[in-house]
Amino acid sequence: MLRTADLDYDLPPGAVATTPAEPRDAAKLLVVSRTDERLQEHATVADLPSFLQPHDRLVLNTTKVLAARLEGHRTDTPGKVNGLYLGSASLSGQRAWLAMLTAKSLREGVRIRLEGPEISIEATLVQRAADQPGAWLLAIHLPPSIDPATPDDRLLDLVGHTPLPPYIMKARRDAGMDREVASDHDRYQTVYAQQVGSVAAPTAGLHLTPRVFDALVSLAIARSDVLLHVGTGTFKPVESEFVEDHPMHSEWCAITRRAVDDILATRAAGGRILAVGTTSVRTLESFARLSPPLPPGADQASLDTRLLITPGFPFRWTDALLTNFHLPKSTLLALVGAFLPGGLPRLKALYALALSRGYRFFSYGDAMLILP
Repeated sequence: MLRTADLDYDLPPGAVATTPAEPRDAAKLLVVSRTDERLQEHATVADLPSFLQPHDRLVLNTTKVLAARLEGHRTDTPGKVNGLYLGSASLSGQRAWLAMLTAKSLREGVRIRLEGPEISIEATLVQRAADQPGAWLLAIHLPPSIDPATPDDRLLDLVGHTPLPPYIMKARRDAGMDREVASDHDRYQTVYAQQVGSVAAPTAGLHLTPRVFDALVSLAIARSDVLLHVGTGTFKPVESEFVEDHPMHSEWCAITRRAVDDILATRAAGGRILAVGTTSVRTLESFARLSPPLPPGADQASLDTRLLITPGFPFRWTDALLTNFHLPKSTLLALVGAFLPGGLPRLKALYALALSRGYRFFSYGDAMLILP
């Protein structure tokens, strides 16, 4: 059993990145090895191809982040209402959303106005969600100028905001910065994002650029895509005494037969699978545990994963990992600690090294490459 206290470490407030590296691939890259503790190199993400070998394969999570953050106010009082879109809901034929809301004295029947970068819409609080504390069912009232058939993701582009993690918003506020800047819309999104569904970015992939992909192709380094929609649970701290007692959040993920075949063929030929981000790891290892990984005859498969990875976990399809520096007392930190043979003590020593060398932490921060 892993004590949650073992996932804690000291982080100076100034180490939280408030803006991304410019350009993306200029982010610092700490390069280490699972098997050789002497390997410690300091590079940038632009150098990533030089640390890989021909016939290695990257696995990327192609999820796209929704403009899921909601800002508004009550129509009956000046009270502010902030929230996060969680998904569409059913409400007797009327358009409805499920949203996490933070405000005082909310009750059924309260009407709120959501203010977006392009339009405003009104919503009525119908009832609290029975299985999600803080979540509400909202009846959405569209203005006549909006086509009722407009998909949620497009409507959120008009009325929603970039769902930056709370720690970035706080760090910006503490630094006297604006909580949101125009560039967040593009920079809190990977350049290869395809299918909308996440309320947080798969942050390791934020560093990759067309220039890096071109260099990888020239070195015969292949790529496979998977899909995991990142949910709000990714930021939930572990509060139980032991990590294994933490109620792990569920996230929907999917993989194609071609991806599975290519991943298995790469490993059989001696190539290595580099998972870009912890979401790619959770997807790979969730399907690796199925026998067979896909139903016979299926071109793709999906599942809701609650896979919790802690030290001692037997990785089956993941040989290397590109990842950011993660929050204390998080399941993501436990996953990376599990990937290193030296476990959490070695990981925390590497985090201390990164801090001493000015690396920036969390979603907009720098990265670490863990080679086999």
